[in-house]
Amino acid sequence: MNTLYVILGAAIGAPARFAIDQYIRKFTDKPYGIFFVNVLGSFLIGLTFSKSEKVYDLVAVGFAGAFTTWSTFMLDLYLGYELKRYKEVALNLSVSLLFGLLAAWIGIQLAN
Repeated sequence: MNTLYVILGAAIGAPARFAIDQYIRKFTDKPYGIFFVNVLGSFLIGLTFSKSEKVYDLVAVGFAGAFTTWSTFMLDLYLGYELKRYKEVALNLSVSLLFGLLAAWIGIQLAN
């Protein structure tokens, strides 16, 4: 793995996630920003799955690794549970898994 490519991708991915999430949170208190970046990141990982090692390290490991966020997703689920928004939590969890898997599959299909 080329560490420089991972560092470069991560340096772009994390601020991109933050900017997108903050922008979307101006319009709603629902975790749509994190949902969007996680689905887009799944697509990018799938899209670069069979690419060269440098492209994979830059886009999948670096950018998508820093762009997507399991910890924020878990926090959104926890906070929804604490606020007794059980339907929203269940919907967020199931739709995120469904669309994340679908996005990764589409990316792999397009790459092949």
